[in-house]
Amino acid sequence: MYASDVHPTTNEPTNPDGTREHGQPPPTMSHSSGPVAVETHGLGKQYGDLWALRHLDLAVERGTVLGLLGHNGAGKTTAIRILTTLALPTEGTAAIAGHDVVAEPESVRRRIGVAAQQATVDGLLTAHGNLVMVGRLHGQSARDARRQAGDLLAQVGLDDVADKLAKDLSGGMRRKLDLAASLMSNPSVLFLDEPTTGLDPRSRNDLWDLLRGLVRDGTTIVLTTQYLEEADRLADDVVVLDHGTTVAHGSPQELKAQIGGDRVDVSTSSRDHLERIVAVTLPFASQPASIDDEEGVVTIPVRADVRLMDVMHAVDDAGIDVVDINRRQATLDDVFLILTEARK
Repeated sequence: MYASDVHPTTNEPTNPDGTREHGQPPPTMSHSSGPVAVETHGLGKQYGDLWALRHLDLAVERGTVLGLLGHNGAGKTTAIRILTTLALPTEGTAAIAGHDVVAEPESVRRRIGVAAQQATVDGLLTAHGNLVMVGRLHGQSARDARRQAGDLLAQVGLDDVADKLAKDLSGGMRRKLDLAASLMSNPSVLFLDEPTTGLDPRSRNDLWDLLRGLVRDGTTIVLTTQYLEEADRLADDVVVLDHGTTVAHGSPQELKAQIGGDRVDVSTSSRDHLERIVAVTLPFASQPASIDDEEGVVTIPVRADVRLMDVMHAVDDAGIDVVDINRRQATLDDVFLILTEARK
């Protein structure tokens, strides 16, 4: 697992002694206290002149969830492709359960399950038939594949559509079927690339419950997601990527603690008032406020001694038309916005 500090990394090249130019030390990785399921050292991938991933260091303990966060193009999918043997790294090393992804790809594939961003099930097979096919491809007997397919369909809540063609299932059902297919090999490490995209809130919660059960049983999960609430709810450890490099790592609680305490969100119906809200709430802010022009919301990181009533009076005395004002705890959305904005 990672240390609790949050620190940026850079794209600067390294010197022969391992230090970065201008005296910057290379990023460090804390030692795991338990068996390591996923481990990388200085992992990177270059396409032409572009580094899609650089200096990625991971040590993911068995039976935990690692969340990889970042905007589109941050390097999340590139990392997953290397770890699942679908792409070769340009630099560094990676291992799954002690097996090198380059030198021992077959050993790695026997130990992992993968659910990619797009469902890969065969639309002309039934839900049950899809899982049986995957099981057979993994070397299971027909009997064992049929039994496990039935068990998994019940586990993901699809047993009532087992005989339906995959093409006739809803998008959410196909996502669940794809997850079930990734579990047919009983993987020790499960890679999920945007697993809940397109799911309704109830289906998303059901999937989260399923994933928690897998982790309790010892499965290690590496999760990429655009839903920061998902990482907050599921991940034991989080890595934030930006333009291919790690900008922060730690538990969700540690990351949120690093950016300060509570936030006050002030919503207004007039976009002309946004900058005025920032100005009048400045005395209460512990860090610069952020503005969401589209939603008409100003978010102010506030000091611990500030009362919500103080902010309300200040805004009201300035004659600003406010639709809503509320105080809340920091979220991973706040972490992500602060870290990525700081690098622009």
